[in-house]
Amino acid sequence: MKITEHIAQSPGTTQFTFEILPPLKGQSINQLFDVCDELMEFNPPFVDVTYHREEHIYKNAGNGLLEMKVIKKRPGTVGICAAIQGKYKVDAIPHILCGGFSKEDTENFLIDLDFLEIDNVVALRGDALKSETYFKPNQDGHQYANELVGQIADLNKGIYLDDELLNSHATDFCIGVSGYPEKHMEAPSMESDIHFLKKKVAAGAEYVVTQMFFDNQKYFDFVEQLRAQGIEVPIIPGLKPLSTLKQLNMIPHRFHIDLPEALVKEVIKCKDNKAVRQVGIEWCITQSKELKKAKVPFLHYYSMSKSDNIKAIAREVF
Repeated sequence: MKITEHIAQSPGTTQFTFEILPPLKGQSINQLFDVCDELMEFNPPFVDVTYHREEHIYKNAGNGLLEMKVIKKRPGTVGICAAIQGKYKVDAIPHILCGGFSKEDTENFLIDLDFLEIDNVVALRGDALKSETYFKPNQDGHQYANELVGQIADLNKGIYLDDELLNSHATDFCIGVSGYPEKHMEAPSMESDIHFLKKKVAAGAEYVVTQMFFDNQKYFDFVEQLRAQGIEVPIIPGLKPLSTLKQLNMIPHRFHIDLPEALVKEVIKCKDNKAVRQVGIEWCITQSKELKKAKVPFLHYYSMSKSDNIKAIAREVF
């Protein structure tokens, strides 16, 4: 079922959803099933599965030379989605990136998803390679997420890269995209960031999932700004509970977001990560209850494939 259909079936209610990471190569999918088993009691209508692009590593090739190898540390997004849908009978939503994909790769990826009866995708540009400062698309790949959205929307119309195909099958994906309540780290201004989000919606995006935030007012202001610009699609808040002292610096550095001073002060008082984790749970419960009161369609939790803190939050909210 499409995300938009889930919303239409439960108007005015807030539903629980979460996101998981594919396991590291060599690990079992049962680790993910353990996480899902713990969280299915809260009846999520869907589960997001991230996609992780390739990495370039350099190994000693002898004679003073280095050999570059391309590796994927977390493969399996499509297979995990198929497994989740089969095992739990809920929708699984794969992320698809510009980075690491040619347009042909994208089309083939989407054909696989269509054959597996996966109804939703989240289209993202993705990050630059760790060895690069700025994002560079693959040869014959997409530079921007709105271009990727456009290709998916074309496939929904039966328009394939091979324009000589006859009687081609039209897919029917519901397309989600990302939004940034505190703007994307590369955007020069919030106005510019919203301009490009509007382009993604114009290209065919039907809903937005936000980056994590720790101050709900940032989300409410963001939604107000989007509505003022004529963006009327659902805006799903993404939440992540703080869990370690290290994240106090890592999250602002990595994601370019602010942490409220009240949260910072509470974390600084903590003597260990167990105490930090409890502060993170309590803060996220407060956030969740306020957002639920505002009747957001979903509360989407970034679980990092760990269930205990998300479960503790959900028990207090749902």
